[in-house]
Amino acid sequence: MPSISVPTGGLSGATIIDSLDTLYLMELQEEFQEAKTWVEENFHLNVSGEASLFEVNIRYIGGLLSAFYLTGEEVFRVKAIKLGEKLLPAFNTPTGIPKGVVNFKSGSNRSWGWAMAGSSSILAEFGSLHLEFLHLTELSGNQVFAEKVRNIRKVLRKINKPFGLYPNFLSPVSGNWMQHHVSVGGLGDSFYEYLIKSWLMSAKTDVEAKDMYYEALEAIETYLLNVSPGGLTYIAEWRGGILDHKMGHLACFSGGMIALGAEDAKEEKRAHYRELAAQITKTCHESYARSGNPARGRGSSRD
Repeated sequence: MPSISVPTGGLSGATIIDSLDTLYLMELQEEFQEAKTWVEENFHLNVSGEASLFEVNIRYIGGLLSAFYLTGEEVFRVKAIKLGEKLLPAFNTPTGIPKGVVNFKSGSNRSWGWAMAGSSSILAEFGSLHLEFLHLTELSGNQVFAEKVRNIRKVLRKINKPFGLYPNFLSPVSGNWMQHHVSVGGLGDSFYEYLIKSWLMSAKTDVEAKDMYYEALEAIETYLLNVSPGGLTYIAEWRGGILDHKMGHLACFSGGMIALGAEDAKEEKRAHYRELAAQITKTCHESYARSGNPARGRGSSRD
């Protein structure tokens, strides 16, 4: 993904809000109270710029929801719901798959210009809304939030997936994949994470999320998983049937994800997934260790 400045529609304080739960859990009471006061007095929602649906959801709404559940402070609940309402126009597409950018003033939406010339929504973005939006419905009583993300699941379940894999670019107009590029790193990453976490968050009642996660993981293991000549396990990228033998930094979360999901896998697969998680994490550790230690070389051709 190109290096871009992510628009937040004129919203400020992303770091403050994203850190509320951390401050509370670390018992930094003075700092937490200062942050809460800032939210009460300075976090204004009467903004009019363009905002990233994904970033506003995971950082602002996610931060506010976490703070509310930890403290019960009404200000966090109210502002999360109001901000969620401002994101709803992003879903005004023929398929209900949201576009990546929403204008808080006009209610218009658009896809990122770099995403297949502005024609596509991104799997990691529209696939990383479920956790927050279900709680917006729970806290507001407004079913529209849950309906929006359940429709995303419906579209993804219905569409044909090459070898069970989820490409990263989907047209919000036609509902078709725009390019068969599959990555567990950037552009795809948190979609998979949200599936297993949706299963866990639902007290293990969201069977749809569970099935989608394990089916996706099986396809990833079958078609993307490789071991380098030097013995390092990695998840390659897939471009229309051709493997691109690289695993980026953003794919390194997958070790933790696979370990998290191991417990609820089929019994005969649990130990295997734990070992796979450990091997992927080892690869990521090695990538950092070798990059930071010139004495170990720049990476042998057998690594």
